[in-house]
Amino acid sequence: MGWNDSMGTDLGALVTSAALVAAYYALLWRRARRDPHFTIHGVNDTARTLWVEYVMANPSRDVMAVQTLRNFTMSATFMASSAALLILGTLTLTSQGETLARTWHAVSLGGSSSPELWVVKIMTLLCAFIVAFFAFTWTVRLLNHVVFMINVPDAASHPGLGPRHVAYRLVRAGHFYSVGIRAFLAAVPLAFWLFGPLYLVIATIGLVFVLHYVDRSPSLGDE
Repeated sequence: MGWNDSMGTDLGALVTSAALVAAYYALLWRRARRDPHFTIHGVNDTARTLWVEYVMANPSRDVMAVQTLRNFTMSATFMASSAALLILGTLTLTSQGETLARTWHAVSLGGSSSPELWVVKIMTLLCAFIVAFFAFTWTVRLLNHVVFMINVPDAASHPGLGPRHVAYRLVRAGHFYSVGIRAFLAAVPLAFWLFGPLYLVIATIGLVFVLHYVDRSPSLGDE
């Protein structure tokens, strides 16, 4: 694959997009260190921990706990299945690289129509879907552990089955689920990259605004 200025434009757009997302998460992490409940993720972690403690302290809530975990598992399973389908769909695009690269380049605002670069774009998009698949699969794995642990009688008698350890696994499941969702969201700008580098940057800016809206926990004054 020969190097040219149009390929440099694509690379520059990719670096710019990655820098925008990295800067956003760096600022979010810095703010969350000062106030863990600034983000919805911190609130969710606290809610899951308190929920596990409540359920394990009230055995009469076992049925409710199982139903809640079942719904969470079904959601993660659906998302993992969707990721698998998207992986297969993305793989089919690799066999049509030369044709689609030149066809979609007609609406591009700069960038290269090289079939080789097209394959790189497809592989990058594929990596996002693979990350999503494994994240959702790991979510299901952890939830399968929690559904047994949360109903163990006298769990506190075993150091690894107390509410704190069970809550830790449920919180980790929530984190992996969030990673899968983020991978899906990251796939949006990568999909726009197929049409050209400018679309990638514009879509990334839009993604950062969306993430800022959904990540921030509503304050009491907003209610």
